[in-house]
Amino acid sequence: MPSVKDIPVVHPDQFLTKAFLNEHIAKTMAFYHPRCIDEQGGFYHFLSDDGSIYDSRQRHLVSSTRYIFNYAMAYLNSEDANEKAAYKTAVEHGLSYLRNSHLNPDSQGYAWLIDGNSVIDDTNHCYGLAFVLLAYAKALQVGFSECAGYIEQTYQLMERHFWLQDSQMYADQATADWSELDDYRGQNANMHSFEAMIAAFEATQNTTYLDRAFTLAQGICQRQGALAEGRIWEHYSKDWQIDWQYNLDDPKNLFRPWGFQPGHFTEWAKLLLTLDRYRPTAWLLPKAQQLFDQALALAWDKEHGGICYGFAPDGSVCDDDKYFWVQAESFAAAALLYERSENDAQKMKYLQHYQQIWQYSWQHMVDHKYGAWYRILNADNSKIDSCKSPAGKTDYHTMGACYEVLAMLSRLENS
Repeated sequence: MPSVKDIPVVHPDQFLTKAFLNEHIAKTMAFYHPRCIDEQGGFYHFLSDDGSIYDSRQRHLVSSTRYIFNYAMAYLNSEDANEKAAYKTAVEHGLSYLRNSHLNPDSQGYAWLIDGNSVIDDTNHCYGLAFVLLAYAKALQVGFSECAGYIEQTYQLMERHFWLQDSQMYADQATADWSELDDYRGQNANMHSFEAMIAAFEATQNTTYLDRAFTLAQGICQRQGALAEGRIWEHYSKDWQIDWQYNLDDPKNLFRPWGFQPGHFTEWAKLLLTLDRYRPTAWLLPKAQQLFDQALALAWDKEHGGICYGFAPDGSVCDDDKYFWVQAESFAAAALLYERSENDAQKMKYLQHYQQIWQYSWQHMVDHKYGAWYRILNADNSKIDSCKSPAGKTDYHTMGACYEVLAMLSRLENS
């Protein structure tokens, strides 16, 4: 990791400027583009700190779709004609791989994991379909009109196989032929389904997707939250009762760690405020404030800085690692809470949180030599390994958070 003298000095006020955010997005994108593009199809999903590819064969549905998001957002936010052309071509490249390699034309499911030309995990995941829907929504905004049909097809696929009418939420996982649903229920798949529904609404203006997003927010943040004193637990039984023991012995599980996830508290805060712009509702802002405030109060590392990964039901930190996405989602949430604050004291509070999270991230999470963010650090902010972007990480979270703040700044300018 770079020494302190190698880290560019940024005044805290600069973190909330378009110039800083656009420059940071450009440098992050430069880490991936064009080296992540596999001319034979799809993208490379395993990049080391210096950008070298350490596994050229395996492809994960989450990365395949997040790369489409990245390139679509880069296209939509670029003003350079050559850049836009390259980014649009990359979106098309990603869509082709998604449709021709991940999509099973018989079952209409999407392969979770591919090795070379072989599907090695064809389990159907609601979490994965959420990112498929998100990718199609963003690609539609780029101009790929066929994605309007793909959005509706994916939505109907989720409705047919994952929607649980009694609970008004989605199940998590199904066999490749859709014949059996796993008994596990989780909030994470529903949270990202919410995100995808908002994106689908933004791309199509079809309020069916907005309605579904609102229902998911109520289900997770209100109904399930009430089971844990207003906090959002991750794991549930088949009948949506809290499973306090799930993965207790596997707290580092990549997709289903034990414990409360402060990063999901702040991510929900961001998402609820997004929903509130389209469907203003009295409970959304207070809930967003509550979730964010609890996350920072319980998970901010007062010694080393940064937001820890997980805390236990008793409020103690159970995983003190620092994950890149937790910091990114949290600064985005802080910015939206700053925008929505109704008095100067509140505005100052969330501005300080925003600057504090960015200052930590700038000092420790951002790779100022090669670009992009380190995936995970130890509690003392030392590096865990040299794998910057293994499958699942494309810096969709970090660039997405910057785009969220840029949009907020534009709204403030126009208000």
